[in-house]
Amino acid sequence: MDSLTQIALGSAVGVAVMGRRTAVWKAALWGAVGGTLPDLDAFIDHGDAILNMTRHRAESHALFILTLAAPVLAWIVSRIHGEAALFKRWWLALWLVLITHPLLDAMTVYGTQLLQPFTDHPYGVGSVFIIDPMYTVPLIVGVVAALRLKNTRGLNWNVAGLVLSTLYLAWSVGAQQHATQIARASLQQEGITASGLLVTPSPFNTVLWRLVATTPTHYLEGHYSLMDDDPRIVWTRHERGAGLLEQHADEPSVARMAAFTHGFYSVSETGGRLFVTDLRMGQEPSYTFRFNLGTEGARANGGHRPTLEAQRPDIGASLTWLWRRLWGERIPSPRPNT
Repeated sequence: MDSLTQIALGSAVGVAVMGRRTAVWKAALWGAVGGTLPDLDAFIDHGDAILNMTRHRAESHALFILTLAAPVLAWIVSRIHGEAALFKRWWLALWLVLITHPLLDAMTVYGTQLLQPFTDHPYGVGSVFIIDPMYTVPLIVGVVAALRLKNTRGLNWNVAGLVLSTLYLAWSVGAQQHATQIARASLQQEGITASGLLVTPSPFNTVLWRLVATTPTHYLEGHYSLMDDDPRIVWTRHERGAGLLEQHADEPSVARMAAFTHGFYSVSETGGRLFVTDLRMGQEPSYTFRFNLGTEGARANGGHRPTLEAQRPDIGASLTWLWRRLWGERIPSPRPNT
């Protein structure tokens, strides 16, 4: 999730666990710090754009490693504030702050390597977008209330914010399952045999869902809104680059993308340069993670490192489309800036 959300979640968890045992501002502050720490790995350069993507949310988001880090951070905090008697409580609070960060990240589609160092498998439920005000706002309101109200009412507001946000995550999973059933029924009705099906929310909501079905040669994209008056899905078919997929399957960058995206990727060639695209984030024809692997010669002599060449949409047109499509209006996706 975004940094603001992780700060809000960390603060809310810290305040909920510490209560009035220490000053609320201390619990909120160190909760925010703990909620931010795992994402500092974004500043590490692993050598190329694909490695930077696939190594983000790795060891820094591992439940085992964060569990080991919690008592160290708790010892530092309790010594800074002269609260050695509260060491165990700080330990519990900061452990929960640290592990709820990757657990929340795992609700997005990106991929979080929760079980490092035992496996590098990226987990991603994909039921919530990376930025969703419906999840974040209750947390912020609860923390602000706890800081401003100098009684148990403030703490109750904070708990209420955590409960509402958690219920929203549960709702997102239920809505995702419903959209998945609609998508599968549509594919079956149209006689399409898909090797993979991805169902993720569109930006900032859990009402409009993006659907991606893959076959060995193509991928199909559709959208379904809970506000649609009928469950009909309009699928658009696109080439995955089957020949290129087979030809370059053993190249390290392509193989890494194949594993990290769980097969939801495409390969294309433009001007002699090879491109690999993560189909999970963005929508046709604009994708967040599109990588330039260079020419065949550059790859052969190691003279080119994969670079990110994202396809940026027209923000205004995209937001207009999002709002109208969310309410059930069937309109085509906006085209990218040229």
